[in-house]
Amino acid sequence: MSTSFQQQTDGSEKKEELIMHEGESEESSERSSVSASMRDMAARLPEQLSAIGRDISRTIERAISAKDDYMLAVKVSHDAQVRLGQLVQAGVFGTRAEAAAFLIDEGIKTQTALFERVEQKLGEIERLRAELRGMVGEKKETT
Repeated sequence: MSTSFQQQTDGSEKKEELIMHEGESEESSERSSVSASMRDMAARLPEQLSAIGRDISRTIERAISAKDDYMLAVKVSHDAQVRLGQLVQAGVFGTRAEAAAFLIDEGIKTQTALFERVEQKLGEIERLRAELRGMVGEKKETT
């Protein structure tokens, strides 16, 4: 199986001609199909990269506009630190703290059911505390 290219000069134009040998027609058809697919993917690549860039820009804008005045010291795993550093290195965030704040906010948003349940339980706990305080208050008054 040998495929070769021969360049021919026709005036000032250069043309490439594919010389096919016996039994190579199916492989050639397959190659051209793969080649066409690759060209299509390559043509779409700039558009896809641009879309990714727009998504990253929107994410950064949301993160920056959501700055709060609260500081919190948090221990993170080595892997988390590496991931936060990657977001900074990629230019998605300016600091690891900004990246961590964004990820914490996103995590809270995705766990709304958990936080609704926690709020419900906290309400029950407060009701029980008030009931106990009332019981203790009654005992103080009677003694």
